[in-house]
Amino acid sequence: MTIPAFPQSSTATPDPVLASIQTVVQQALDEQRLVGAVVLVARDGALIHRQASGLADRASARPMRVDTVFRLASVSKPIVSTAAMVLVAQGKLDLDAGIERWLPEFQPRLADSRPARISARQLLSHTAGLGYRFFEPDADGPYARAGVSDGMDASAISLQDNLRRIAEVPLAYEPGSAWGYSLATDVLGALIERIHGTPLQQAVQQLLTGPLGMGDTGFVAADPQRVATAYVSDAPQPHLLAEGEIVSPFDGAIGITYSPARIFDAQAFPSAGAGMAGTAGDLLLLLETLRVGGNGLLPAELITEMGRDQTEGLELPSAPGFGFGLGYSVLRDPTLAATPESPGTWRWGGAYGHSWFVDRAQGLSVVAFTNTLYEGMSGRVVTDLRDAIYAAMEAR
Repeated sequence: MTIPAFPQSSTATPDPVLASIQTVVQQALDEQRLVGAVVLVARDGALIHRQASGLADRASARPMRVDTVFRLASVSKPIVSTAAMVLVAQGKLDLDAGIERWLPEFQPRLADSRPARISARQLLSHTAGLGYRFFEPDADGPYARAGVSDGMDASAISLQDNLRRIAEVPLAYEPGSAWGYSLATDVLGALIERIHGTPLQQAVQQLLTGPLGMGDTGFVAADPQRVATAYVSDAPQPHLLAEGEIVSPFDGAIGITYSPARIFDAQAFPSAGAGMAGTAGDLLLLLETLRVGGNGLLPAELITEMGRDQTEGLELPSAPGFGFGLGYSVLRDPTLAATPESPGTWRWGGAYGHSWFVDRAQGLSVVAFTNTLYEGMSGRVVTDLRDAIYAAMEAR
């Protein structure tokens, strides 16, 4: 397998044409919307922009580096989803078989107590009828009452305990009939464990991160001095994310309970949907591998399937013009989405402050990791960076 080599250095001089990208990041730093950021831009397999700006830790004035490790939150999802697709390629997982074949103990029911059949395709595309605790309006929601973990708290339960608790909550809809962002990827993680026959950490390493050389990506961060400190958007400047702090990215939702210390706890259960750490360079390796057609990791037809809208035209809440594939969103209508990206562009983010996208039509892969939630996931810097990149490409 041939893997693109992306130098890990923050000292390289950026392409002058892409100076506008650096300007966008610097403006966000100057206006104290971000504390630090790493941005990588690859075009047609060449790294055309690389920068590490601001601080990885404000208290010690530790500078951001290109090889800084970040808590990934939902950037974990495309990683684990791809690992699942490797099992599909190996003939060990059938996308459309009921997962009770491998997880007979996981049998959630509909609100009227009818049994429901869930497939791996529905887990990957978030059409399985599951939800997230942090979407609930208050602490008395069904997931909260069941003691479900969203995978970012300091929960002491096991993955199997969490699976059992998720199964206690009635499904929100008949699997395949609607779309809802959810704990489906965590269930997928349990499925991968069962099929591969090893703990999830080992399975993901053997199926994906090891073969690709993603050496800094895993469910536990070994060196705290390489990990970016997490901050929360605030005025006059972002504040330090406290252990156990609840921050909601959405109006009317109770929000996410964060444990920044969780990534250093080897006893914490591996959350496939939110529990990994890694570098921007590691993610770019994965995205580029998928963009060019698999490089032996996956057959091209499975990568095409990952990038196909699986929602049959359903609209994603707060994301007009987007559908969802197998692990990430897929752009259906650039006009409706008000974006310069090409139809079919893959995109997603992470609640600790990250965004990424792949525009295969343009040969473009972009990773933007920050240590500031939620500005780096859904704030102004995300659209400003996107627009600067496309403007710079037009000028090249």
